Amino acid sequence: MAGITREEVAHLARLARLELKGEELDHFAGQLDDIIGAVARVSEVADQDVPPTSHPLPLTNVMRADEVRPSLTPEQALSGAPAQEQQRFKVPQILGED
Repeated sequence: MAGITREEVAHLARLARLELKGEELDHFAGQLDDIIGAVARVSEVADQDVPPTSHPLPLTNVMRADEVRPSLTPEQALSGAPAQEQQRFKVPQILGED
């Protein structure tokens, strides 16, 4: 397999609107070549009898079911509020909004 060239890295950098120096092009070319080689080695191991998976472990939903339970009344919830208006907490205005 041919390695990633400096020109290919420069092309990718232009597409990503990155400005890279000469030594960075050489450095990233080597790194990208190593990454592509590692992916190729993994592809060699995968065989037809290995099903594609998105996660190595089985995933299950750990969310509990919603249950209606008793809670505070609006009056109880607002009882400790320093200011309230129309059964809501009243807070100072921000960002000059009405």
